[in-house]
Amino acid sequence: MYSLPMNAILELNSRGTLTLPKAMRHLLGIDHGGRIIAETSEKGILLRPGVAFPIELYTDARVAEFDAEEAELRKHLKRRSK
Repeated sequence: MYSLPMNAILELNSRGTLTLPKAMRHLLGIDHGGRIIAETSEKGILLRPGVAFPIELYTDARVAEFDAEEAELRKHLKRRSK
């Protein structure tokens, strides 16, 4: 997946933020605003590229809208099939 192993010594700032070197970000395909997964293990901390997918949580009212639109669509489809 990655072409060459790369090591870097990172400095933790007062806000607890780390900065990955540009070459490392480029190698891993991490752009501005990219996500990184941090995991603790017996050997220390593992950082790896992560992906986040937006999700929408539907309220009962929104689900009712979907149901109404589907019912309307079924009416139109029944008319067309006659």
